[in-house]
Amino acid sequence: MSAALLAVLLLLAPSAAPVAARAQDAPAERAAARHPYAAHVADAAGRFGIPERWIWAVMRVESNGDVRAVSSAGAMGLMQIMPATWASLRARYGLGADPYDVRDNIMAGAAYLRAMHDRYGNATAMLAAYNAGPGRYDEYLSRGRPLPVETRAYLAKLASITGGSDDTRLAAAPLPDPFAWRRAALFAVRPGAVSPAPRSADRTVSQVPPEGPADDRAGLVMADAASPSNGLFVPLSGRPPP
Repeated sequence: MSAALLAVLLLLAPSAAPVAARAQDAPAERAAARHPYAAHVADAAGRFGIPERWIWAVMRVESNGDVRAVSSAGAMGLMQIMPATWASLRARYGLGADPYDVRDNIMAGAAYLRAMHDRYGNATAMLAAYNAGPGRYDEYLSRGRPLPVETRAYLAKLASITGGSDDTRLAAAPLPDPFAWRRAALFAVRPGAVSPAPRSADRTVSQVPPEGPADDRAGLVMADAASPSNGLFVPLSGRPPP
């Protein structure tokens, strides 16, 4: 080997190690930069002890990554937090004043997911309560009130979290109505009788705060069933009953 070639190699050697180090760091840097919210998602998942994929999946379905998203019900930001829920979570966890701040909105959503999981004990119930509100989900559990169509579609979209398990299908399907017998006719309807108009469906709400009251419609059903009639039997030939 000539002296000139040796000198060139010696000059290049010190730069080889930094180049190798930079090559090793590149994948990590690319991973950190793969999404602008990645660091916030990781922080929120670590703080509240939930998988990062839960946050990513809910964010995708709730807002499709739109920081300024606002639902018709008023839910805000990436994780679609309702104003009253935001106020409660902000005070509890020391979040900032802006509900659309990326970090704080993700933190609030992660905190709410963890609270719902702690309350119900499984991912399917967690997601149903996150979308419909815990009061609404409690009605589903206690009285068999069917979940809103929106919530059932929401669970189907998030099957990646629940794995499409049996409890997902159970939560998505309406339970039998325990008060159906109260609305059933006692006797067959005579030909030509007018049937009552169908009841309108409840308007779907994206999310309600944990402490908010449930929208109780069961009282309407029981009131209808308990309302007095003009008589148990239909009089014959138009004559009034004795």
